[in-house]
Amino acid sequence: MMETLNDFGTVDLFGVQTLTLGIFDVWLNMNNVGGAAQIAVVMLTLIALLIAIERFARRRKKFHQTSQRYKRLASRNLTMGSAFLASIACTLPILLGFIVPFSVLIRDATGYFNDALDGVFLISVWNSLSLAGLASVLAVSIGVLLAYGMRLNGWGIFAAITRFASLGYAIPGAVLAIGIFIPMGLLDNSIDEFMRNKFGISTGLLLSGSIAALTFAYVVRFLALSLGAVEVSLGRITNNIDGVAKTLGASHGTILWRIHLPMIRASLLTGAILVFVDVMKELPMTVIMRPFNFETLATQVYQFSAAEQFEQAAPAALAIVASGIIPVILLSIAITKVNFGRRDPLGVNV
Repeated sequence: MMETLNDFGTVDLFGVQTLTLGIFDVWLNMNNVGGAAQIAVVMLTLIALLIAIERFARRRKKFHQTSQRYKRLASRNLTMGSAFLASIACTLPILLGFIVPFSVLIRDATGYFNDALDGVFLISVWNSLSLAGLASVLAVSIGVLLAYGMRLNGWGIFAAITRFASLGYAIPGAVLAIGIFIPMGLLDNSIDEFMRNKFGISTGLLLSGSIAALTFAYVVRFLALSLGAVEVSLGRITNNIDGVAKTLGASHGTILWRIHLPMIRASLLTGAILVFVDVMKELPMTVIMRPFNFETLATQVYQFSAAEQFEQAAPAALAIVASGIIPVILLSIAITKVNFGRRDPLGVNV
């Protein structure tokens, strides 16, 4: 449901009026930032209501693993008719959701292969890869610090700050972009006014519409992915290890760097891959906060699709699919190998 609220490209292409599309229309087409902010408040209210309902439904329900190893599920033999229906039910989503669209993209991309090698496309590839790589490194680094802080002091103000920092993933990208863009615009105007009055120099927009602002938005939105992966892995490391290290004179930083990080390196990679894939295909925040004449693969696909040039959009779409599916396949293979072995799938030796 949260992903549906966040979607912009699909609803815009099919002409479905949603709150997310309304934010773009009011802000970019009508130049009414206040109106867009009002729509964003409505969306935030709905999101808060959904989160409250979900928390109320779970209440005190908890689930625990009795073993660090994963056990195979019990198999069940199906009759011929049931097996046929089960095969269809499992095949149709893959066939209609991936194989058929992917085949169409390959067919269309072959006709524009030479165009895909031009400077604009390659620059878009570089922009997407660099942004995704930078955001994933920052998100994982911040996630490690927050998760380790929770391990040392998992209550009070720090715990509240950590939980608040992980709420970005529940907020649609368009709403988050407004919440970041408006304060940064006010700060830019204040700095520019101060420099004009004191030194007669116009600084312009230092933060708004910059790579730094866009990267910051990515980190805020996807921090929950890296934080969750790291926090779960750290939670599976016994505190006795920390106690032994402290008796040997190790500081908290040394314990984290020399003991914990090597033990959870697989989960660090997992969190980085999750953030990387999501940044590669993120559209709403990129459209709103990108610098002028700055294109990514996602914005290139959106612009071609909006102009109904679907064949021209195929190379960029294929690049997004490849950048997303290749890491996911590698991660899936790694998890499959360790699910029933000696290593926890989140990277903690067991």
